[in-house]
This record gives sequence, structure tokens and C-alpha cells, in this order.
Amino acid sequence: MFDFDATLPLMALQFLVLAFALNAIFYKPLNKVLDERADYLRQQDTDAKERLEKAKALTTEYEQQITDARRQSQEVIASAQTEARRLAAEEIAAAQGEAQAQKEAAALEIEEQRQSALRSLEQEVDALSRQILNKLLGPELV
Repeated sequence: MFDFDATLPLMALQFLVLAFALNAIFYKPLNKVLDERADYLRQQDTDAKERLEKAKALTTEYEQQITDARRQSQEVIASAQTEARRLAAEEIAAAQGEAQAQKEAAALEIEEQRQSALRSLEQEVDALSRQILNKLLGPELV
């Protein structure tokens, strides 16, 4: 079946030479390119993961800043509303006080005018009473 003659070692030697030649010419450069590509992809993947982590950290930081800014703006709004209510209450109190003072001043003036009118009427009543008495009784009796 098998002939073990000189062709078998020659074919084995040819196979080994071909394997070394293919390894040197084709497989090593191909493996080198594949290894470089794998290294490049691993590096890109690592860089992408780092950038993603940085982006997540920045997102968290910005969200925290936005939350803080919203909280501060709510505090400022609440403070402004409180201050506006206080100022409005002061203005209302001042206006009410002024209105009360004007009302009291008007009441005093009305009372003074009433008293003055009563005095004036009393004097006129006295003068008219004397005139009536003078006419009725005559100037000698009065």
C-alpha cells in the first residue's frame, strides 16, 4: 500500500518548507495585522468606556447643579414673595393709618364746625329772642 521510498521524506520536507514559508510570508503578517486591529479595537473600547464614564459623571454633576439652581431660585422666589407681602402689609397699614388720621381730622373739623354753628345759632337765637321781646314787650321792659 504505502511505499516508503525517497519521495516520502522529500514530500515531508516540502510540506515543512511550505509551512515555514507560508508562516513567514502570510500568517505572521496577517496575525500581526489582526493583533494590531484587536489592540486598536480594545483601545477604542477602553477610550469609549472612559468617555462614557466621564459623560455620566458630568451629567450627574450638571443635574446636581440644575437641582441646586432650581432650589436656590425657589428660595429666591419665596423670599421675594415674603418680602412683597411684608411691603404690601406695611403699605396697607400705612394707608389705613393715614385714612384713620384723615377720618379723625375730618370728624374733629366737623365737630368744630358743629360747635361753631351751635354757638352762632345760640347767638342768633338770643338776638332774635331779644328782638321778639322788644317788639312784644317794648324796649322799656326788656
